[in-house]
Amino acid sequence: MTTWFISRHPGARQWAQQQGVKADRQIAHLDIDDIREGDTVIGTLPVNIAAKVCEKGARYIHLSLELPAHMRGRELTAEQLEQYGAKLQAYRIKKENQG
Repeated sequence: MTTWFISRHPGARQWAQQQGVKADRQIAHLDIDDIREGDTVIGTLPVNIAAKVCEKGARYIHLSLELPAHMRGRELTAEQLEQYGAKLQAYRIKKENQG
């Protein structure tokens, strides 16, 4: 079982390190084919990709924060992530079939 930390943002990687997050692999972009049942994936994935992680039997932990609109689209430092309440929250996401 592998723990993955997925982020292309240096501030997020630094924040995770400061929080003591232990990851076997730290990468900028996830290849869903690399994920196996029992793995843990930590990051800020789009919901459709997070659902695929869960479909594979892996655990998804989202890096959540309360980011005001004027701060969106900017590179954040670890300190800014802390300021905006960054935390790790586990989710089970399941795609629903329509119609």
